[in-house]
Amino acid sequence: MIAAPILIGEDQLLSLVEKVIKQSEAEGVFVSLSTGEEALSRYSENQISQNISQTRFNLTITSYFGTRCASASTTDTDPEAIAQAVRRSEELARIAPEDPEWMPLLEVQVYEQRTPAFDEATAMLSPLERGKIVQAVCARSDRANVDGSGTLSTEVFLRAVGNSRGLRACSQGTVADFSFTARTGDGSSWSQRTAWAIDQLPIESLTEQLIERAARSKHPREVKPSIYPVVFDGAAFADLLSWVIWNLDARAADEGRSFMSRIDETSKPIGNLLGEAIFSPLVQVQRDAAHPLLQLGTFTSDGLSNGYLKIIEDGVPKNLSYSRYWAKQQGKEPTGSLTPIVMDGTNQSLANLIGQTERGILVSRAWYVRYVNPRSLVVTGMTRDGTFWIEDGQIAYPIKNLRFNQSLPEMLRDVDALSTVQRYGSSVVPGVRVQAFNFSSVTDSV
Repeated sequence: MIAAPILIGEDQLLSLVEKVIKQSEAEGVFVSLSTGEEALSRYSENQISQNISQTRFNLTITSYFGTRCASASTTDTDPEAIAQAVRRSEELARIAPEDPEWMPLLEVQVYEQRTPAFDEATAMLSPLERGKIVQAVCARSDRANVDGSGTLSTEVFLRAVGNSRGLRACSQGTVADFSFTARTGDGSSWSQRTAWAIDQLPIESLTEQLIERAARSKHPREVKPSIYPVVFDGAAFADLLSWVIWNLDARAADEGRSFMSRIDETSKPIGNLLGEAIFSPLVQVQRDAAHPLLQLGTFTSDGLSNGYLKIIEDGVPKNLSYSRYWAKQQGKEPTGSLTPIVMDGTNQSLANLIGQTERGILVSRAWYVRYVNPRSLVVTGMTRDGTFWIEDGQIAYPIKNLRFNQSLPEMLRDVDALSTVQRYGSSVVPGVRVQAFNFSSVTDSV
């Protein structure tokens, strides 16, 4: 029996991967292993409502026989349970249909020579310490006569992959996340921050900022739905930018299913728009797991390197996401996922962007974003938790929330100002001002 998952080190993790590969009787085998501990404190109405932690262990074995393959997983660390998962994946692979897009196992990869961020204080943060942080947030909310709710979470994780062709990769890291919603009457505000160390989270300053924003959001007025300039808080913009990056898929573009598709006069796809200036020249986006605010691992879940990659430079898409299969079909190098997303900002504050806006709308949160047209990447969604009218460079008054129907490529085309960057989840983005954003109706969302 191996040690409890949270106690496994990188050497032990790779040793376990090695043992699983040696057990395999398949023609080829790929092993993916993740383990760690997640802890979360949830609070609402200015008091802690949940304080939980869980230890994770997940081992997935994919067996290959010719062009047939199948996977089996286990969350049990017992050697017999692992052996059974190996046999199960082999049994399923033998009867699986042949895969027309089968690819051989990945060869040994070269990864960036760096160590992902690991913060011992975050890894060892006790429930009591976490509770004290949340208690301070709740007390501050209570003194301000607002209802505070949200989460504070920490995670320590280890991940490893390996295959029968000699591929081996392993990394560990920590992450902390804080979210806060302040409500008072018919006003509300929300935001969140993420960091690789608990002491990097701006918990006190963000709490104060959101309490003040909630107070200013009371008694919102109605404005006519129309096209307005918009200043996006970074948390709101992060949700919208991710939709664009997810849709920079080479195969979808080449097959005519993407906003990046090039279409001829008969509506047939004739390639993609890679290399064309379709966004604002201010838009600079990279995949950069080594960014100081991220410092994540060096490989993706399938074992490909997630090294630095230019995605958009001076408004020009430079790379699309190529799977190994589609890269082979097109004579390209596979890129893997384009995440984590990092977009360049400036040294301006969000207040600077507002101060440079004659009239427009401040959006704090983009909520319930969904496709309207995947081909053109038009989405719909709602503002929420603090939407304000800007007049003469000042926040003039709160407004009722609005539904938007917006082409996201056109949104990036109309970017004309950026603020400093912050980390939200696994993305690093700035606040952004957009010249024109389409609001289609007023909503009842708070």
